[in-house]
Amino acid sequence: MKKSLFLAVLFVAGLLLAGTRLMAQDTVSTAGVDFKPITSTAVKTQSTKATNHQVDGLAKTQPSQTLWAIFVAGFIGGLAAFFMPCIFPMLPLTVSFFSKSSGNKNSGVGKALIYGLSIIVIYVVLGLLVTIVFGASALNSLATNGIFNLAFFFLLVVFAASFLGAFEITLPSGWVNAADARSDKSGLFGIFFMAATLALVSFSCTGPIVGTLLVQAATTGALLGPAVGMLGYSFALAIPFALFAMFPGLMSALPKSGGWLNSVKVVLGFLELALALKFLSNVDLAYHWHFFDREIFLVLWIVIFALLGFYLLGKISFSHDTPVTSVSVPRLFLAIIVLSFTTYMVPGLWGAPLKSISAFLPPMATQDFDLSTVTSGGSIPLNTDTKTRKYADLFDAPKGFHPYFDYDEGLAYAKMMHKPVMIDFTGHACVNCRKMEANVWTDKAVSARINQDYVLIQLYVDDKTNLADAEQSVTADGIQIKTIGNKWSQLQIKKFVSNSQPFYVLLNPETQQPLVSPQGADFDPASYLKYLNSGLSAYHQ
Repeated sequence: MKKSLFLAVLFVAGLLLAGTRLMAQDTVSTAGVDFKPITSTAVKTQSTKATNHQVDGLAKTQPSQTLWAIFVAGFIGGLAAFFMPCIFPMLPLTVSFFSKSSGNKNSGVGKALIYGLSIIVIYVVLGLLVTIVFGASALNSLATNGIFNLAFFFLLVVFAASFLGAFEITLPSGWVNAADARSDKSGLFGIFFMAATLALVSFSCTGPIVGTLLVQAATTGALLGPAVGMLGYSFALAIPFALFAMFPGLMSALPKSGGWLNSVKVVLGFLELALALKFLSNVDLAYHWHFFDREIFLVLWIVIFALLGFYLLGKISFSHDTPVTSVSVPRLFLAIIVLSFTTYMVPGLWGAPLKSISAFLPPMATQDFDLSTVTSGGSIPLNTDTKTRKYADLFDAPKGFHPYFDYDEGLAYAKMMHKPVMIDFTGHACVNCRKMEANVWTDKAVSARINQDYVLIQLYVDDKTNLADAEQSVTADGIQIKTIGNKWSQLQIKKFVSNSQPFYVLLNPETQQPLVSPQGADFDPASYLKYLNSGLSAYHQ
């Protein structure tokens, strides 16, 4: 019973880890952006000053939210790592060592706390090394860089294969022996090297988790992301050693080591494999390869989670597994949840919106085989021009909408139609953008307001398509504008003092100034409609 409960907790933790990572990854897109102070000459009216002040506040608070998300993801990863076969069995040995080697309980607790602190120091230093090696500018560009995303995809596939039992990722034995030899010394250094030995010995189990967390943190673009991620990870990993040293009696509440520990690895291996596909999807969208569309993504997820469900039922097994002679009730319930989720995804192959996971999937517009007749609120844009729109062959419009993809072209049409503009600064790798399009824009009142009362312009700040030679340029700050993404990211940061996506600007096409303060994602359709109405009222006034 305890084993299955722990397995269920680990599965949920893995899903939360993936969800937290995906929700954090679209906070910043800064490729080719120069973060220089905006001079006061850029602000000409009092209303614009207020707007820019609020936008600047949004830009400053976003990194803080990202770091919290990274810390939570790291903490969940640390909890998962604790139940790995290389760490969990070492807990009673470590606690027993501190209890017996100390003259009294307080001394043992003190040594255990130092041991836990040493674990934190080791992993935080690892996170800082990642930042130093890559540098701030490189971290900012990782989220949409094709080479890095492909590398991360293959890396996570390797990690998944390791968890599934294909091989073990180990460090050189000399490192382990050297750390173990120094751990025999007394005092603080001996305890520190004991923690280092734990980190090295357990690398075959924890390496994929640590690697995944570092990849996730790096692709957010946050400078301190890797260090904060490792802080959360090591904090969760260190807590049990200190806690059980203080209260040894709690050890009896833990399940005994056994084959269930390998089941935890396998479950995380399936989740790693599913998560890896998101990186491949990011590259496919940013470079317009059009081979990894929504239904292909769904097919792979359906197969992965179906196999996970069969594994939990004992229908398939791997080389290091203990044969499942009977299925416990908690394990059965977990299998039901996984297989129900698998079945839920099947209608998506024919165009079902799958709103609960729409943020993780490629856009609905990439679906080749779509039998659904549901449009975005049933409304269509009024006074739609019949001309071929610039970049229309590159970008897939959200279902039920007909946006412009070029700022100047959309602005000119809005002036002609005497309508306000709604600019959607978005990105291919932006999870919250997809969630807004699938869950908020599809609200009937919201879609009607956007389609009938605004001219929608979608600007992809992470697109890698090269501009025509005549459109390429170098800014006064020395920044090269080579791609469509460079062009729109520069527009967003220079004109609207923001670098997060999604970012919505309700604009007066005549003055090219915001009608109301721009805002980011708002997953409440009623609140978002109120925002749209406020812009419309300001325009008519």
